[in-house]
Formats: sequence, structure tokens, C-alpha cells
Amino acid sequence: MTTISALPFDPLIVDIADYVMDFQIQSDHAFEMSRWVLLDSMACAFEALEDPACLHLLGAYEGQPNLPLGARVPGTAYQLDPVNAAFNTGCLVRWTDFSDTWVAAQTTHPSDDVGAILAVCDYRSRILFSRGEAPLSMRVVLAAMIKAHEIQGVLGMGQSLNPYGIDHTFLVKIACAAVCTELLGGTREQVLAATSLAFFDAPLCVHRFGSNTGPRKGWAAAEAASHAVSLAFKAIKGEPGYPQVLSHPQWGFCHTRLKDQSFRLGGCLGSLVMENVLFKLLGPVVIHAQSAIECALALSGSVKDQINNVERIEIYTHHRTLETIDKSGPLRNPADRDHCLQYAMAVTLLNGALKASDYRDEAALDPRIDQLRHVMVVKEDPNYTQRYLDPALRANSNGMEIFYKNGHRSGRIEFENPVGHPSRRDEAKPILVDKLSQRLKQRYTTAKQKKILKLGLDHQQFMLTPVPHWMNLLATRKPIFKAGA
Repeated sequence: MTTISALPFDPLIVDIADYVMDFQIQSDHAFEMSRWVLLDSMACAFEALEDPACLHLLGAYEGQPNLPLGARVPGTAYQLDPVNAAFNTGCLVRWTDFSDTWVAAQTTHPSDDVGAILAVCDYRSRILFSRGEAPLSMRVVLAAMIKAHEIQGVLGMGQSLNPYGIDHTFLVKIACAAVCTELLGGTREQVLAATSLAFFDAPLCVHRFGSNTGPRKGWAAAEAASHAVSLAFKAIKGEPGYPQVLSHPQWGFCHTRLKDQSFRLGGCLGSLVMENVLFKLLGPVVIHAQSAIECALALSGSVKDQINNVERIEIYTHHRTLETIDKSGPLRNPADRDHCLQYAMAVTLLNGALKASDYRDEAALDPRIDQLRHVMVVKEDPNYTQRYLDPALRANSNGMEIFYKNGHRSGRIEFENPVGHPSRRDEAKPILVDKLSQRLKQRYTTAKQKKILKLGLDHQQFMLTPVPHWMNLLATRKPIFKAGA
């Protein structure tokens, strides 16, 4: 392999490579949670196939056919090169903002790695099978997800990127570049190279804030994952790494992008993130609003028939919610709406549910939504903020009270943690199964629904399953199809 410097690689890059190449995952719980995350990601992907705005981003490039040894894209008939397949699957998983989350100094959506890992494992398995060798098992997929989740999450614990204008999907690219290089059979030196190459392009986060909020946030992570797969292939082919990509005093990442602040891990790399990941289960909205949705669901039955009698709605939350999704004024597009706490709460109060389609333009025409938004007051509860910042609790609390013009009030409803929090796993699993089951009904015949669920819920059998078997099971005959096909 070509080298460009006799200097050793920056310690952070070495730590990531050592973890990817050498760490043995001993936690059965981490493997179990990785399977649940994958099933949840597929539920999100199948729902995204209902949205025309997502569909137009999918498929092969014009004039490029399906490839016999390409990677499958779940819920479609596409079989694409792994770089493009990573984008397609990643876009589906992330589009509705209904996938898992890790809350830290830099909040991330760890399952943004699923598109890259599935694409690479499926592609490599088909190549191996064509040579008469055994394909990879789904255990390999789950292990890769554990490691990619961990790299993203522990880097996010080390520092916030948003103050420097860098999007959190940058962490997806770093993690996937390292993990996918190893999945392709790369050496330690090639993992070092791919990881260092990931630092050359740090994406902007402008598309997530204020008047610039837009649909890119639905596919930004897919782009990062796809780029990571491309870097992995480059490293496998011998493209050299850059040992001082972080630390070079004049041109390195830390000097030019972080104003000489360090870029570091926030703890030891193990399996913490996968074991403690947060699921979104009651509605597709930012993680900080998940327990707020539970409050709105609890109060919906008493308020939806007396909207005109509502004088004021007080929402109590922690400081991070106020920073990210407390939004008034016009909302211009679905991405703008799903980053507005008040919009999500109003829809939930009105409908007793919150769906991805509720953010589309036609749904937003309901005048009652803005009627309720205008009487909402969002307040910080210092106790909520304190518990949110406590790493031993990782609480995500919200409360709500409705005041009526006739003097009546609902009383304050509050939830310390949403149902997707690790402290509520037993409650979460049946809801997660239902989330997947409902989306399967939109995609597959009854017989195929049962096959997918039976295999997905059998942990030991699932881990032994060859990757192409699972991916073929999720495939359909038509690239884009209607509900019930």
C-alpha cells in the first residue's frame, strides 16, 4: 500500500481502527438490540416508500441497469452497486425522521449506518457466493451495526459539531468508512486510510435550522453513508491515508474546522450506544419531543372536540427542545414542520396520532393546526434540563397542561422518558413489533409478512441467516409499488 508520510496516524484514527479490527463484542444484549434497531429501520424504510418526495431520489442512475451481483434495496426490486444501494437504503431509513437516536453533546441518528452496512454485506456476500464461498451471516451485519453505532455515539459524546457548522452526518461517514472497509476484507492499514479520508469533507448543517430547514435532512445521512462506502472501496484499492489529517498545525481538520479544538472520543469504545439507543415509536418527530407526544396522546380525547374553547396550552420541556424545535411563524415544507414541536403537538391533539403524512402540504392546510399552535406556550422546566444533562439518567422529559376559556384545566400531564427510552424496553418491544407489522401490511402479501416477522423475531435463527436470504426476502418484483402489492 502506498504511503505518503512516515508519521504515525493521529491517535483518534488509530483508536477507531483498533476497535474495528480487534474488539470482540461480548454483549448478548447488544446483539439483541442491534436486531431490534434493524427491524425498526426497516419499518421506517417501508413507510418512506409511501412518500413521492422520497421515491424520486431512489433507483439506479439513468441508463444503469440492475446488477446481477448488486446489493438489494429493501422494499424494492432495485439491485444496485453498493455505493448507490447505500444511498437508496439510507435515504429510506432516515426520510421520515422516525429512526433511532443517541442523545449526547452531538445528538446523532445511529441507524444512519444501516444503509451502508446492508449494502456492503449484501454485495460482498453475493460476490463470495459467486465464487463458491459462504456468504456473510446477519450476525456480521448486527456486529457491524454495533461498532458503527458506537463510533458515532462516542464521538458525539466527545464534542458538539453544530457550533462549527458541521452536520452530525459527518460522524456517520467516519464510522461507516472504517466499518465498511473491514467488511470488504480490508487490512488495518486500509481501515486507517479510509477513516482518515473521511475527514476531508465535513458537511454543513445549515439545512436543519431556521428558514433554511429543508428536505436535504432526509437524505444527508444517506449521502454520508454512500460516500463512506466509496472511500472504503478506494482504500481497498490502495488509496493512501493521511496520518496528520486531524493534527496538522496549519491545514489539519482540528485547526481549520474546529478552531484548534480537539476532536475526540467521549469515552471508551465498547457497546454502550447500541445497548442504550433511543427508539421513536409513537410518532415521527425529533427525539426531544417523543415524551411530549405521549402527553398530547393522553390529552387528545378531551380536547379535540372543544378546540374553540382552548385558551392556552402550556408545554414544559428541557433546554435542548427549546433550542432545536421551538418554532413559530410560517412553516414552508414537510421538513420545516417535523422540526416544529408546536405543529407535531397540535396534530397529535387533533388526530390522536402522528404520522409522517401529517407533515405534507395537504395535511398542513387544516386551519385548526395553526389555531392550536397560536395558543401554545413552551417553557423550560429546570428540573427537566438537569435530568436531561445527567449522564446517569439520560432523561428526556416533557409535560403539558391545557387551559380552557371556561376556567377548567386539564391538570399537568408529564412523562420523564418516552416509551423508546432504555428504561421502558419492555413497553417498547410490542409497539416496535406493531410499527413493523403495520408497514409490512403496506408492502407485502400476508404470507410474506409472516415470513419476515417470524425470521426477524427469532434472534438465534436471524443471526445465522445468510445476508442475501434476508435481503431477497425484503425485495419486491416492482421498484416502486402501491400499498398491498
